[in-house]
Amino acid sequence: MEFQAMVAHKTDSGISLLRETVGDDFLGPGDVTIKVHFTSANYKDGLAITPGGGVVRDYPIVPGIDITGEVFASGSPEFAVGDLVVAHGYEIGTARNGGFAEYARVPAEWVVKLDGLTPREAATLGTAGFTAALSVQALLDHGLTPESGPVLVTGATGGVGSVAVDILSGLGFEVIASTGKIGATELLNALGAKSVVGRLPAEGEKLRPLGKAQWAAAVDSVGGSSLAHILSAVKYGGAVAVSGLTGGSDLPTTVLPFILRGVSLLGIDSVQLPISIRRELWARLAKDLKPQHLSLLENYAPITEAEAVLHSVLEGTHSGRTVLGVAGEF
Repeated sequence: MEFQAMVAHKTDSGISLLRETVGDDFLGPGDVTIKVHFTSANYKDGLAITPGGGVVRDYPIVPGIDITGEVFASGSPEFAVGDLVVAHGYEIGTARNGGFAEYARVPAEWVVKLDGLTPREAATLGTAGFTAALSVQALLDHGLTPESGPVLVTGATGGVGSVAVDILSGLGFEVIASTGKIGATELLNALGAKSVVGRLPAEGEKLRPLGKAQWAAAVDSVGGSSLAHILSAVKYGGAVAVSGLTGGSDLPTTVLPFILRGVSLLGIDSVQLPISIRRELWARLAKDLKPQHLSLLENYAPITEAEAVLHSVLEGTHSGRTVLGVAGEF
């Protein structure tokens, strides 16, 4: 079997993403072969085509940490040909070939059967939307309710942030959206944000060990000084679910928010999450955690335009979620 793929190659001048015809041996090991309908554009995919990005072990590789489509062949009793599925995380798109190809093959224990979501909806959500849902669920498990008070969402126009705004507002929370993008207010209000603020901390604002308590909780995908500022302003007993570091990996804070206000820092990882939890959460994403305005978040591009889309993600000019069409788009 021969099929089309976008393959990242490392060269002396950098990393190139090229359309190629490849064979069945390119798929690698696995129980489930998926005919890819859609994938999506993620920050991690951008790092996969960036020299020194640090996410890919060896080149060449097919990027694409999200795979949605239908089962083409199965060696597992859990999946039958024609089943609609999603797979993401683990080594997909980083240590083994991912979703930027017409076919992908993965272990059965990495695959989730879709029920209530289409492959396109699943790609619109993707890793970013799943991470947003995981963040919201962590806050709910911590005891957060709409009566607890306002919830801050940083990086609110990004993949994680925009889906988190949508999910939280749909659950009845008062959402404060933080973004550095001018002109994003209309979209964020449409997603359910009660108010929109700029990047935190504001330019020139000094970081304080403890500031005025403002938010019951937060979903943060920025990290760095923004996370430090948030921690200083969370109300007593509140929590912050953190999943990103676009603002840096350093955390210039103190222990004071933790020992004087009982604030909890909840780390969110969607890569190595056990498959049982992953399948449960995807089921909920088709039900009570399904964003109400998913179509507002979706941008679309054919897979052959992936490189340009990923550069916009890396440059911070991208908003919402971009679905990359694979089937019929090569």
